Amino acid sequence: MVKICLKRVGNKNKPFFQIIVIDKRKSNNGKFIENIGYFNPIKNCNCKNINLSEERIKYWKNLGANISYRIKKIIKLYKSNINK
Repeated sequence: MVKICLKRVGNKNKPFFQIIVIDKRKSNNGKFIENIGYFNPIKNCNCKNINLSEERIKYWKNLGANISYRIKKIIKLYKSNINK
């Protein structure tokens, strides 16, 4: 089973997350299948703090990948920022 989730790569007190596709049996900080974007919660400008590949998300979703709750919220935020 495959899931789409966040992987923390930032320093202490400066979080930065990669949005990755990973095997469900592995650790979130382990080896992943594909990197499909990033999320920077600290950056004030909403235009550049999220970067996603929507085509790859649709591709993995069609293959049966589970999407974590936090990623669903990030996708919704990303779509609302693009439409502005």
